[in-house]
Amino acid sequence: MRYPCLLSIILLATFFSNSQNTTSDSLQHVKNPAIKTKDFIIPTLLIGYGVVGLESHALKSANAEISEEVHEHIDDKFTIDDIAQYTPFLSVYALNSLGIQGKHNFKDRTIILGSAYLLMAGTVNVLKHTAPVERPDGTSTNSFPSGHTATAFMGAEFLYQEYKEVSILYGITGYVIATGTGFFRMYNDRHWLTDVAAGAGIGILSTKIAYWVHPFIAKHIFKDKASVNGMVMPFYNGKQSGLGVVVAF
Repeated sequence: MRYPCLLSIILLATFFSNSQNTTSDSLQHVKNPAIKTKDFIIPTLLIGYGVVGLESHALKSANAEISEEVHEHIDDKFTIDDIAQYTPFLSVYALNSLGIQGKHNFKDRTIILGSAYLLMAGTVNVLKHTAPVERPDGTSTNSFPSGHTATAFMGAEFLYQEYKEVSILYGITGYVIATGTGFFRMYNDRHWLTDVAAGAGIGILSTKIAYWVHPFIAKHIFKDKASVNGMVMPFYNGKQSGLGVVVAF
C-alpha cells in the first residue's frame, strides 16, 4: 500500500518540521508568535493535494487503486477512528489534570482549542457542501474533506504546541494517533486518500492560525475574564459525532 505510506511520510515530515520551531519561552508566558512562511508549507501541500484530486484523473485513479488495495485486506471494520479523532486534544486536558503542565492555563488553551475547532469545522463543512465527492462506500456525497482526520490533526498540533517544551514525545504520539485516524478512515471505506490529506492539512493549519490570533483574542475579547472554568467533551451516538464545550466565565 505505497500511497498510504507516502502520506505517512508527509505527515511525519510535518511533525519534524514543526519541531524545528520550538522556542524557550516560559510555559505560561503568552506572546504573539511569529508567522513563518515555512509553517504554511506542509499544510498547504496536503490541502493542495486534496483539492487537485477533485479534478485530477491521475489522483482519482490513485484513490481507486488504494481503495481496491485496502479492500483486499479488510476482514472487519474497526470504528476506532470515531474515538481516536478526539484523543490528541483530550490528552492535553488529561495531562494537565495529572499535574503535567503545558504551555497555557485552562482559560487560554480552551480559547485556543475553541478557535481552532471553529476554523476547522467551518472549513470542513463549507467544503463538504461545495465540493460534493461520493464516499468510497457510496453512502453519501460529502466525502471531501475528512472531518475525522481534520479533528485528529487539529488535536495533534494542539498537543504538540502545548507540550513541545516539555517533551517532544507528546507531539510524536499525537501525530501517530492522527495518522492512524486517517488510515482507518480509508480502511473503513469512508474516505479517499485525497480526503484524508486535505483534512490533515486543514486540521494542522486551523490550530496554527488559532495560536497566531490567540494574543489578539485574549486581549480584546476575553481581557476582562480573569478565569474560565468548563468542560470539553466529545460525543458519539453511533451515527453522529461532535464536540461539546461547556464554559463558565
